[in-house]
Amino acid sequence: MVRANGAVSLRELARVVQTSEVTVRRDVRALEAEGLLDRRHGGAVLPGGFTRESGFPQKSHLATAEKTAIADLAAGLVSEGEAVVVGAGTTTQELARRLARVPGLTVVTNSLLVAQALAHANRVEVVMTGGTLRGSNYALVGSGAEQSLQGLRVSRAFLSGSGLTAERGLSTSNMLSASVDRALVQAAGEVVVLADHTKLGTDTMFQTVPTDVITRLVTDEPPAHDDRAETELQALADRGVQIAVAGTGAAPAERGRQDVPMPTPRRAAPQSGSPPQGPAGPTHLRSAQAPPRVADLAPRRR
Repeated sequence: MVRANGAVSLRELARVVQTSEVTVRRDVRALEAEGLLDRRHGGAVLPGGFTRESGFPQKSHLATAEKTAIADLAAGLVSEGEAVVVGAGTTTQELARRLARVPGLTVVTNSLLVAQALAHANRVEVVMTGGTLRGSNYALVGSGAEQSLQGLRVSRAFLSGSGLTAERGLSTSNMLSASVDRALVQAAGEVVVLADHTKLGTDTMFQTVPTDVITRLVTDEPPAHDDRAETELQALADRGVQIAVAGTGAAPAERGRQDVPMPTPRRAAPQSGSPPQGPAGPTHLRSAQAPPRVADLAPRRR
């Protein structure tokens, strides 16, 4: 599966071979010892170290349920008539499919996949950057893409990446992609990172968004035994990042968080008969696959 897809999650491996993730993790460790693959947090990849980046066909088969739940939750942050930027990636592509239903929206993107997902949305305007096409992820990169973003200002940016740590923030394996992502961030009032649990604690070569610039992280519920992901989530919260956790199936085990509605700063006015809300009032967001599980982690008191 790793040779075919370039990367695979432990959760997906356990499902395919119908065994526990504990057993899969032990087998992956043995395969790594033989030099056949490299372990990554929550999964395994072909050998190649920090500089290797999987292409779109490989990424599209990794953590699909998690990406769907994350996209469902993140879409609730976007209001009618808003202008946002959406970066390249398989998770942001899932988000774009949901944004097609938001009327009056303007989406600026360097991703052909995002643009394609919005191409037939009647009331969504798509603005594409210039640049050179990078075929592995169908994204426009280079000086043309960066220059087209100069002077742009939107409410928020939605970005994904190859890894996320509290120490370095969001990172990717490609220098050109990292440079364009940094330009996208400069155009936005706030930054929302979309990253499934397999990327938590993973550090790759080029930093795109420092932790102190990230406003919010939308992720999925890590497996109960995944202490590394849990530690990274708390470390991100301690650094001031708001954490929103999407459910992907059965309700996950309680781990000491307080579930709260995720605030959406700019919502359309409520219809007649609806309870009034302020401009920053809370709203409950729902996942298509499970009841919502949204958590804002508060920094630990030391």
